[in-house]
Amino acid sequence: MADFIRPDWLAASTNIGALATLRTGGVSAGPFGGAEGQGGLNFGRNVGDDPAAVETNRARLAALLPAPPVWLSQVHGINVVDAAKVEGIVDADASFTSQPGVVCIVQTADCLPVLFCDAEGRVVGAAHAGWRGLLNGVLEHTVAAMRGAGAGDILAWLGPAIGPLQFEVGAEVRQAFFERDALTDTAFIPVAANPGKYLADIYSLARLRLQGQGGIRCFGGHYCTVTDVTRFYSYRRDKITGRMASMVWIG
Repeated sequence: MADFIRPDWLAASTNIGALATLRTGGVSAGPFGGAEGQGGLNFGRNVGDDPAAVETNRARLAALLPAPPVWLSQVHGINVVDAAKVEGIVDADASFTSQPGVVCIVQTADCLPVLFCDAEGRVVGAAHAGWRGLLNGVLEHTVAAMRGAGAGDILAWLGPAIGPLQFEVGAEVRQAFFERDALTDTAFIPVAANPGKYLADIYSLARLRLQGQGGIRCFGGHYCTVTDVTRFYSYRRDKITGRMASMVWIG
């Protein structure tokens, strides 16, 4: 498996490992496959893919990492766990660790994956942020957990997610964000052909929420999982599809 994205953050430390997978490089087939008949690198166990293919894909990924990643059962919530203390599968949408060799990981297929590290390379984290998680504070909770573990200045990388011209939402979503923070109104554009609907910029929403935490530098945020069919799975585009993964660890 050679196809992945490395975060473009400018971490001062050289002991941080991080990557995000694409849809290619695995053995999944059908709607979970890669582009142009290639095997797909789906990690989702509950999306309808062949379980044996999913386990093969997960094993291929684990072989590239210092240890098997700490998979979470993501529920669009705000629970953040210490990956070094996880036993089995837990319901959470973010994890952090200060222990070298422990891999924090999240799965996505349009939702926003956010990877974190502190500039000294002491603490890392990963968060799965759909609009509900963003609204309710999953990124803020992840930052707080990292700071509680001794993180200094934090860097955040916004990985592959639905682009700002593809994420149509209802007025109630815009209003919910506006009630939390009036500045988020800049992240919504009315859809002229569909009154009451808005195009939401999930990257801008994430940056605004992180800016409110102070001392965080953001990178990434220039992808679109919906329009880039060759590289990315997209639930909004295909409905039946696989899940990619974004991960980070201390070397």
